[in-house]
Amino acid sequence: MAGPVLVFDSGVGGLSVVAALRRHLPDTALAYCCDNAMLPYGTRPDPWLVERIVAVCEAAVNRTGADTLVVACNTASTLALEALRERLDVPVVGTVPAIKPAAQASRSGHLALLATSATVARPYTQRLIDSYAPHCQVEKVAADALVAEAERAIQGHAIDPAVVRQALAALVEDARIDTVVLGCTHFPLLRRWLDEAMPRAVTWVDSGDAIARRTAQVAVGPDARQGLDAAWVTSLLRDSSGATDASERLTRGLESFGFAAPCLLDVPSA
Repeated sequence: MAGPVLVFDSGVGGLSVVAALRRHLPDTALAYCCDNAMLPYGTRPDPWLVERIVAVCEAAVNRTGADTLVVACNTASTLALEALRERLDVPVVGTVPAIKPAAQASRSGHLALLATSATVARPYTQRLIDSYAPHCQVEKVAADALVAEAERAIQGHAIDPAVVRQALAALVEDARIDTVVLGCTHFPLLRRWLDEAMPRAVTWVDSGDAIARRTAQVAVGPDARQGLDAAWVTSLLRDSSGATDASERLTRGLESFGFAAPCLLDVPSA
């Protein structure tokens, strides 16, 4: 029997991709794995990250018996897709910023890429812009602070509107921008707050639906969904006093996307 589709991210950003997968593959069993012990990925050196991503994904695929791996993280995808495909025997679906559909959707030809500093700085990102939006003006905006806000939102904490407004300041100043690429899977989880912070209507574009469509094409024949799906973390979160409140909040957030309380994933040392 084939296994579930495994969704991997450094944190909870991949849950935005889970939402798209639920729409496109409503009867398919999913598993979720987040490497929360090493969040955020964007501040870590590339060679170390590749080894870590491969180690975590290999352990998660083996533990879940996954049929397909969805790397729901732009940083991990731009760095480690080749290494993952060499190491694993299952199809691997990656994530890239949705530059192409954004360029097609824009009427003004002025786009913004809202992403982490790591994604903004990668040559791969510029190649996407050169290939799919050569006729557009693309403002690249690093918004690392939104990752933490999305993590907080999933755990049930209040979002700081000032952090969101600051992240969007450059977009607000340029009234020509009519389309914004959400180039981090965490960011679609903040759509309500992003809309509230923008003084005008813009088109937000993310990769979720494209990832889901591709997953439907390559998945060999995953399990049918029965009840809550499995979730895995690399760290059981505790606050400074040792209490497990953070883990309980994360569990509630995962449950809201159809997952059971997460289990601890044992990741072999590199």
